[in-house]
Amino acid sequence: MEIKVFDATDENMQPVNDFIHGLLPEDCPFGVLNKIDLAVEEIYINIAHYAYAPGTGQVQISCGVDNNVLTVIFRDSGKSFDPLAKKDPDITMSAEERDIGGLGIFLTKKFMDSVTYEYTDGRNVLTISKNLS
Repeated sequence: MEIKVFDATDENMQPVNDFIHGLLPEDCPFGVLNKIDLAVEEIYINIAHYAYAPGTGQVQISCGVDNNVLTVIFRDSGKSFDPLAKKDPDITMSAEERDIGGLGIFLTKKFMDSVTYEYTDGRNVLTISKNLS
């Protein structure tokens, strides 16, 4: 696993993607890459916008590929928040009828093979994994 620390700002979204893409095999299927990108963006931007609001902080991202499975771990010391605790949105309802929020983490859970959360040592730890084949 490689580890990088980023200031949790919108401007660092591209460097976060570059870091993760740099660890993926060149033959990673395009559809899988799109799902990874959506999940990473959802998690990272939520940290950037909400973990330290109204201030800013940092996010540590650990990333690696083992046995053709990508694992990305996001760690922040912002407000304790378990995005997996929220009930999935009812996607059978129209957008106007649904409550705001929750769709991004719902898609993350659908697109990744595993999504886990824990709060440990004063840090939010969200781990996603995806089989790359």
